[in-house]
Amino acid sequence: MNAQIPAEGILLNKDFGSAKSYTVYCTCGCGIEQNLWVEAEEDFGITIHTYTIEKTDYWTEAVPKRYDINNDWIQEFDWFWKDLWNGLCKRLRLTKNIWIDGYAKYESTMILTKQQALNYSEILKQAIEDVEQFRETNNSK
Repeated sequence: MNAQIPAEGILLNKDFGSAKSYTVYCTCGCGIEQNLWVEAEEDFGITIHTYTIEKTDYWTEAVPKRYDINNDWIQEFDWFWKDLWNGLCKRLRLTKNIWIDGYAKYESTMILTKQQALNYSEILKQAIEDVEQFRETNNSK
C-alpha cells in the first residue's frame, strides 16, 4: 500500500507556503472532521494544530424513553418532554466541568481506513518538509 496524492479522506484546504491547512474526515459517516494546521515557526520549529468539533454522547438518557405506549399522541408527548429533559441534563453535565474545573473534558476518535491512516502520516511528513523548506528559503533571502 502506498500513500496517495491526492489523498483519500484528506483535503488540502490552503497552502500558505510556511503553513498548510488540511481537513481529515472520519470514515464512519458521523460528520466528525479534524482540521490540521502545519506551520513552520520562526522560534519553535514546526507547530501542528488540530481542531475538532466534538459531538455529545446523544445516547445517554437521564430519564429513559418508553416504547410500550400504544397511543401515538401520548408516545410523542412522552418522547418530547424526555428529549427536552435529557438534552438539558446533558448540557449541564458537559458545562459542569467548565464551571467547576475550568476546562472541558472530552475524548475524540477519528476512524480512518488503512489507506487514510497512511495518507495522513504521509501528508503530515510532507507538510513538515514543505513548510520547513519554505521557511529556510525565505530566511536566506
